[in-house]
Amino acid sequence: MSHWVPSRRKALASLASLVAASPCLRAQIAPQETARPRRRVTPLDEFESVPGLEAAARQSLSARAFERIAGGDRAALDRITFRPRMMVNTKALDVSLDLLGTQMFAPILVGPASRQSDFHPAGERETAAGAAAAQATIVSAEGSGTPFSETVKVAPGAWRQLYPDRDEGALIARAREADAAGAAAICLTLGDAAGDRPARVGWDTVDRLNAALDAPVVLKGIMHAQDAAEAARRGVAAVVVSNHGSRAAEGHADPMALLPTVAESVGGRIPVLVDGGFRRGGDVLKAIALGASAVLVCRPVMWGLAAYARAGVQKVVEMLQTELARDMVQIGAVNLAAVRRDHVRIHSR
Repeated sequence: MSHWVPSRRKALASLASLVAASPCLRAQIAPQETARPRRRVTPLDEFESVPGLEAAARQSLSARAFERIAGGDRAALDRITFRPRMMVNTKALDVSLDLLGTQMFAPILVGPASRQSDFHPAGERETAAGAAAAQATIVSAEGSGTPFSETVKVAPGAWRQLYPDRDEGALIARAREADAAGAAAICLTLGDAAGDRPARVGWDTVDRLNAALDAPVVLKGIMHAQDAAEAARRGVAAVVVSNHGSRAAEGHADPMALLPTVAESVGGRIPVLVDGGFRRGGDVLKAIALGASAVLVCRPVMWGLAAYARAGVQKVVEMLQTELARDMVQIGAVNLAAVRRDHVRIHSR
């Protein structure tokens, strides 16, 4: 699903057409698709950045549903600024990457979200369709409410996110089922993020899970350098620095604050991904500069889903892709490998 399309590569490579790389989507949602009636539906092409879609989602959802995807901690991201670099030829701009053997259009994945029918009647089916249209890989949540077999048909190359289980055999069985359905990776969320299935796993479980699958295993919820290094040593394919949106792990550090030490600990042996608070393409670029291979974006995608269904999901992802390309030009990075730590400055406050 993440194959590079030459026309889009050319669009991103041309400085004069960076904005045009994200097609204008003129889609409006029928009243019956929203949780409550609205006075006016803002056309999608009127949105200039992702944060504006939060208000549209608020109008579309009940207060209880919106609270699940509102806000987000951006403290660490906001302390990072760029060091612009001029006089660099970026006409061959390329934002693509190879991640776990899959060529991806950009280092932006759609993160897992549970109970997506709270945001749109068709739930993850619409999310998958929007992600596929934007050439982005989706990480399908075990609790999304949509069978993975349906998601992967709409979005081939999807990852499957699973929660731990007290019954290791049941966990491995669910992983094998997703593997057989075509999961490009199995993303195991660590910790107690799933309130209905509180369980933890040890390294022995990770080893057995890894041995049981053809798909690569990714560990989500790594927040310590030693854990990341151990994951790399044991053959885990990638790790995701994440505190599960902070609500499930109140008091935990911001993933972006820990990203540099985690990335350093693996020394490039495996990809390091990160989630939490990403709202602009520049945020993605900051993560790349600090050692991430790619990022997971969740809440903003749900804003797009709630307000505009699959077209909203596509719009969110494509705005992030386009902003990332624009900001790479500003720092003089022609591709992701050219993004370095000295392209950013981290301020104390």
